[in-house]
Amino acid sequence: MILEPTTQQDSHEKLRIITCDQRITSSRTPYLKLVCFRHYSLPADEQTAPRKRTFRKFTYRGVELDQLLDMSSEQFMELVHCRARRRFQRGLKRKPMGLIKKLRAAKKAATPGERPDVVKTHLRDMIIVPEMIGSVVGIYNGKTFNQVEIKPEMTGHYLGEFSITYKPVKHGRPGIGATHSSKFVPLK
Repeated sequence: MILEPTTQQDSHEKLRIITCDQRITSSRTPYLKLVCFRHYSLPADEQTAPRKRTFRKFTYRGVELDQLLDMSSEQFMELVHCRARRRFQRGLKRKPMGLIKKLRAAKKAATPGERPDVVKTHLRDMIIVPEMIGSVVGIYNGKTFNQVEIKPEMTGHYLGEFSITYKPVKHGRPGIGATHSSKFVPLK
């Protein structure tokens, strides 16, 4: 009744899969494929200690974080996208430079291992530079200041990208008069 049993080993899952083709004399199901799972232990040489987790090192356009922090502003300017490069070439004005000075002061005042104080700003168009990493910025969204901790992944983006200015729509039930059919429903 059993035709050609085939075995296949999956060492990652530690299972042996046995597949058998079996002919059944029923008119509805002429063939049935059976799959059996059996646990087995790996040989001693294949059993290894649990792998250590390796964390991905952050790089910005091929440059590692510690090198990014040591870079001059001219070298960093060559890495960023064109719009930011133009902005840096034209020079940072008084307000963006004031924000960077406040962030430096807040970092210096904070004790090591502790988050620095929040620096509030309306400058949503400020480009995040490596010097700002680790700082906490209160970014104005038109109503409130959203606290954002600057992370390495944010480098080269605008501050405004991390403080949303609208409340995302959550579609609930429609209200009265929202559709033509609900006009004729009597109010309770």
